[in-house]
Amino acid sequence: MERRGRGTGAAGEGEAPGAASGVEPGRLRGRFRSHIARSGLIEPGDVVLVAVSGGLDSVVLLHLLRFALAGPAPRLAAAHFDHAMRPGSEADADWVAGLCAAWGLPLERGRADPAPRSEAEARAARYRFLHEAAERVGANRIATAHHADDQAETVLFRIIRGTGLRGLAGIPERRGPIVRPLLPFRRVELAAYARATGLRFREDPTNLVLGYARNRLRHDVLPRLERIAPGASMALVRLAEEARAAEAAWDSLLERIEGEVASIDASGVELARSELLSYHPHVRARLLRRLLRRFGSHPDRAGTRAALEFIRDGASGGHIDVTGGVRLEREFDRIRVRPGPRRAETAAVDRPLIIAHPEHGEGVATIGGRRLAVEWVLGREAAAPAAVAFDLSALRFPLELRRWRPGDRIRLPYGTKKLKKLFGERRIGRSARAATPVLADAAGEVLWVAGIARAAGTEPAPGASALYLRVRDVGSG
Repeated sequence: MERRGRGTGAAGEGEAPGAASGVEPGRLRGRFRSHIARSGLIEPGDVVLVAVSGGLDSVVLLHLLRFALAGPAPRLAAAHFDHAMRPGSEADADWVAGLCAAWGLPLERGRADPAPRSEAEARAARYRFLHEAAERVGANRIATAHHADDQAETVLFRIIRGTGLRGLAGIPERRGPIVRPLLPFRRVELAAYARATGLRFREDPTNLVLGYARNRLRHDVLPRLERIAPGASMALVRLAEEARAAEAAWDSLLERIEGEVASIDASGVELARSELLSYHPHVRARLLRRLLRRFGSHPDRAGTRAALEFIRDGASGGHIDVTGGVRLEREFDRIRVRPGPRRAETAAVDRPLIIAHPEHGEGVATIGGRRLAVEWVLGREAAAPAAVAFDLSALRFPLELRRWRPGDRIRLPYGTKKLKKLFGERRIGRSARAATPVLADAAGEVLWVAGIARAAGTEPAPGASALYLRVRDVGSG
């Protein structure tokens, strides 16, 4: 089986550097299988599009997914995108095509036209191609070969640029359909595996050019840090894990605090000023940025500070405009956050979201002026932070995420209750009710009222198949 991974030596091909030829690859294959099974990133019934540049990392990922998984395996296809940013790059695509033919895998090929002018443009073009290719082959997962050293490099790069805690979280293991199965593994391990199995790969000469900031971090700064403090790279990886956990904790707390101090309707957000000011300044800043993101506003530190100073000291009847065309107004002890005069007329109407089938997916809903990013995955353990799980056997598709309607009822352990009464008991105002997502099934039965209640009998049993739903704010409608 490994023999199929060997290719004839050709210009631009390389062997894994710095790895002993006697390395036993079985251990890494076992760890990879365990990680896939434990994380739920890829399930046996998935269709996975693997991004393959032809470099060491992506060739190892493709080989592991093709040959290392035990039991029922996912259906695989590969994708190669030629950025056309250097002479001879089309040869990489031909090489990847030969590799996929040898391994019996279909390949989606793409080429930039015109060539991107920057790394940011190249990245955007690459991911646009991957999403389009996934649609063509019917893939519900897109696997990329980011590994632990990429994570360390990303975290360090963001640190020196002055990131906050959210930026320290680094590269997510899952974002929508994109999964990164190699994040727990070091590049030296992948190199050892490639050498032990005889894998060939393509060398991209631009990866060695120290004029690029990331290349300098990869080839100069991080190796120096390792010599000064052995284990520095994995310490950065652990920092990312801690930051992701902290962000998930913040999200859960801010959702509760938002319910205490904010009333949301289609025209904007109203804040109880005294209650907001009772919290620590850092909590105020986080909550304000969370609310402003609903309107597509992402203020920097100075903009956030100015907005908070207005909330604390601004005169009644005054206002302040913040980035993104959003206005904060004060009337006595209430703060109103709404689109500014030039944006108010473009406010969007509600757009419910339909989950048609029991399969992985993502989408966007607009409910009561809130623009919500929605992800849903199938699995047997939590697949995303702050996800709510539903017993798959208890669901009647299609499901609909929408605002509440008069007459809606939810089944609780002691009987059914109207949502209107439930809102009243929780002291949730009319404007906040209009912006609260409700999940209903094909018969119109309410399964979940976000942040308030879920229907009895929808909780999955331990180990049972479940639908995991995650809803988060991404801006205004």
